[in-house]
Formats: sequence, C-alpha cells, structure tokens
Amino acid sequence: MEYKDYYQILGVKRDATKQEIKSQYRKLARKYHPDVNKSSDAQAKFKDINEAYEVLGDDEKRKRYDMLGSNWNQGADFTPPPGFEGFNFSNFSSGTGSQGGFSDFFSAIFGDILNQQMNTGARQRSYQSYSNFGDFQEAFNQRNAKRTRQAYEQQNTTAQREKENLDIIQNITLTLDDIINCPKKTITITAYQTCSHCHGSKQGFCTNCAGTGIEKITKNITFKVPKSTKANQKIRLKGEGKKDAFGNTGDVYLIVKIQDKDYEIEGNNLIKDVELLPYEAVLGCEKQIDTLSGKIKVKFPKNMTTGKKLRLKGLGLSPSKDVKGDLELRVKITLKDNLSPEAIKLYEELKKINS
Repeated sequence: MEYKDYYQILGVKRDATKQEIKSQYRKLARKYHPDVNKSSDAQAKFKDINEAYEVLGDDEKRKRYDMLGSNWNQGADFTPPPGFEGFNFSNFSSGTGSQGGFSDFFSAIFGDILNQQMNTGARQRSYQSYSNFGDFQEAFNQRNAKRTRQAYEQQNTTAQREKENLDIIQNITLTLDDIINCPKKTITITAYQTCSHCHGSKQGFCTNCAGTGIEKITKNITFKVPKSTKANQKIRLKGEGKKDAFGNTGDVYLIVKIQDKDYEIEGNNLIKDVELLPYEAVLGCEKQIDTLSGKIKVKFPKNMTTGKKLRLKGLGLSPSKDVKGDLELRVKITLKDNLSPEAIKLYEELKKINS
C-alpha cells in the first residue's frame, strides 16, 4: 500500500498547532469541494484532505500517526513497522477497496479503532450526503460524528455560501478639505453577520448570539481618502466586511456624500455665499474672500442684487492639471444687527425718496 503524508496533503508543518491545521483544512476543503471545483482530480483531493484532517485534527490519531516517524515520502510503499503488530488489520485488504471510503493506509493504521466502534455499535455514517463524493468521512464515534456534521453544514454547498452577502455598504460624509488634502480618516462600521461561534445553526444555547444565529460586529477602520473623490463615488475597503464560517471575507463600500459649511458643490465648480450690506451692493465694494487657494481681494461692481453671481475662473476643484473648476460668489444682501437711530433715519429718508 502507499504511505500517506497527511502533513504534506494539508500543507502544514509537522509541529503545526491544532488551530493551524483546522484553518488550513477549511481553506483546502473550500478550494477542492466538488460543488465548487469541477476539475477531474478535485474529488480525490477532497477525499484525501478530509482523511488527513480526520487524523491530524484528532489528538489520539495524530499521536499514533506520528509514531511512524517522519522519514516517509508521500506515495512510497508502506508496510506497518514493528510496534504496530498489536493492531487488528484482519478486516482490511491490501487492495484498493478500503472500508468506509478511507484509504488502505488509513484502515491499516486505525483499523482497531474502526473495529472497536463497529463492535460496540457506535459506528455512524458521517452525514448522508457525503456519499455523493465517494462515501468518505465515516464518523467513528459520537464526538467525531458531531464534528463531521458541523463541518458539513459549514462547507457543503456553494448555494448556501452565495446566499450570504458579506459586503457592508455605509454612507460617509466628507468635506472639501478631505477630498483636496486626502487625509487618513477613521470610521466606525456596525453590521450584523452569521454568528462566528455556532455558525448560525442555533443549536443549543449559544452565548455569543443568544440563540439567534446572528451577531453584531462593530469595528473602527482607518483609511486614506482617495485623491479627487467625488460625490456618490464608492470607496472600497477590501477585506473589511463580514466573515463567514468558510473564512471568506467581504468588503466595505463607503458611499461618498460631500458637505461643506462654506461651499456648495456642482461638479468641479464651487458656489460660495458672500454677504453685502445694502450700501456695498449699491455703491460697489472690495472684499477679502477665502478660497481654496487662499485669501484674495475681489471687487464687486455697483448695483449688485441678491442671488447675482460673480465667477472666478480656475478657483474651483482641480481633479487634474488639465481640469479646473470655477468659484462662483453668490451675493446675499444683509443688514447689520442693532442698527443705530441715525441709520434707521437714513433708511426712512431713502424710503421717501423712492416712494
């Protein structure tokens, strides 16, 4: 029979931790699952992966397997070494037909365990639907059967995985300073995902989700605002979304809203309100205006009315060297608070003149 290097099959080191083995198993099981991978050797690899995890994921079996030593090569001819004679191999042939969908190598090393469980009536079939993939993954006892069922529920069908949307969509409000200077921003993301402890099974009472199958996640994410970000644009934060039981991770999409206390934004053009006193609007004036390029002096002509605009070319948004928006100064005529008696008298005289 051929020697099976379970460490090589899973792609882990011989001193790998149980968590590392479990993580690698999930990754490979997802990759070679026959529902997902349609290549001709996917089913065989999937079977080998499950057999390897059945051994390395179980402390007792791993310890026995490690007793064979590390001086073996995958696929090499194998005969049980001295010290294994005490195991009962009588029910296992040296041909290709091993019991329970496992390889002859597995049956030879762990045959006594299988026999004992068969004799005590504890042997169970690991989830009925596995017969579609070669009738593998026999459950050797109640503990292993339960673990196998959970693995099946977490990894079985593509349709189940596709049903859960792992992306998170959230609005974000930016200012003009954000889209011009592109600083780092920190946002708080809140969403709901399938419980990471019970994987949404709702079996028993899960303290993580209180039996609902859903958990709330909240986390802070720091990112750099992309240059020349526009309103309604989506900023993608890869891998920051929700996670499922298979190790898949979604993305976060931030829908950009731009608000600024000093400007209205129309494409690359900006609109800024400028307050003029009545006499400034009538007689004309010069004012110092704050712009994105700094302070500049602007002359307002005579007879300005509310809503009238003064266009300053090239002082709007500049997404590139060749594209520059304009700044429009929109007049808003206003009065000073607490007008003096003299000022009120002058307005009364002005009223008489224009009546």
